[in-house]
Amino acid sequence: MGGNVVKKRSYKKGRFKINGEAILDEDIFNMQLRKFLKNVGITSQREIETAVRAAIADGRLAADGSVQARVTLSIEALGVSTDIDGDIALS
Repeated sequence: MGGNVVKKRSYKKGRFKINGEAILDEDIFNMQLRKFLKNVGITSQREIETAVRAAIADGRLAADGSVQARVTLSIEALGVSTDIDGDIALS
């Protein structure tokens, strides 16, 4: 058998292993992922708030309406592209 054998991660060490070799420190990965998602959330909220306020101010959007939103998560190196859709009610 020449293939890689994936072993269960040790929750004590927080590492994912293949053939006994640590390839991913999940604690560091989790912290970095959370940092990225926090940045995504903060930036997205700012952009949406700015656009909604401008649309209400110039009459393109009613203050008691809603807007459809879509976020596309794309990670080219991993072949990931996922759309996340939602409705944002304004009141």
